[in-house]
Amino acid sequence: MRDEVKIASGDYIDSKIYEPAMRYLMDTYIRAEPSNLVADFEELGLVQLMVNQGLKALDSLPEGLKDEEAMAETIENNIRKIILDESPINPKYYEEMSELLDALIAQRHQQAISYQEYLEQVKQLARQVIDPTGSAVRNYPPCLNTPALRSLYDNLGKNEAIALAIDGVVKTTKKDGWIGNRFKEREVKNAVDSVLSNAKLDPDLDQLLELIKQQHDYQ
Repeated sequence: MRDEVKIASGDYIDSKIYEPAMRYLMDTYIRAEPSNLVADFEELGLVQLMVNQGLKALDSLPEGLKDEEAMAETIENNIRKIILDESPINPKYYEEMSELLDALIAQRHQQAISYQEYLEQVKQLARQVIDPTGSAVRNYPPCLNTPALRSLYDNLGKNEAIALAIDGVVKTTKKDGWIGNRFKEREVKNAVDSVLSNAKLDPDLDQLLELIKQQHDYQ
C-alpha cells in the first residue's frame, strides 16, 4: 500500500535505473583513501560488548564519542533500540526495562549520581536487557524454565498456573507452519480461549495470540 501511494503521488523513485550512471560517476570522479579502523566491535553491538567485556568495551568507541555526554547518549540509544526491538517478545518485561532506563537518564541529567556510578548502573541494566532470563531482575518459579513460559507469566498477571496451561495447549495444538495460516492460528486461539474461559480470565485474546506468535519456543 505504501509503494502504491508513493507511485500515485509521484514520490516513488526506482533507484535501479540510475545505478549505471551513478557507478560511472563514482568510478570516474571519486577516489577513496585506504580506511583506518576506528572501532572494532567484533560484529557485536555496543550493549552486548558491555555485557561481555564490562566497561572496558567503551574504549572501543571512536574518539568523537569519548566525551561523557556523547558516550552516555550513545549507550542509552543502543539500549533503547534493543528494548524496542525485543519488546514484542515480552512487553511487560521490556516496559520495566524502559522505565529503569528513563529513571537512570533522569538521574544523570539531574547529576544525582556520579558518572562512574552511572556507568556501573547502566552496565547492570544492559545485562538485564540482553539476558531477560537471568536472575538479575526476576525470581521466577522454578517450573518457568523457558523464555516463552516467563513471557506468559509476566504478561498474564504473574499467574503461574495459567502460564503453564497455555504453554501446554499451544504446544499440543500448534501445527507445522501455523503462524500466518489463518485456520491453524484459529485452532491455537480457540485452545487458548478455552483455558482462559475455564479460569474465568478475560485478557485481550488477539493481543495474547500475537505474544504467543513472537515466542521462539512456539515457532
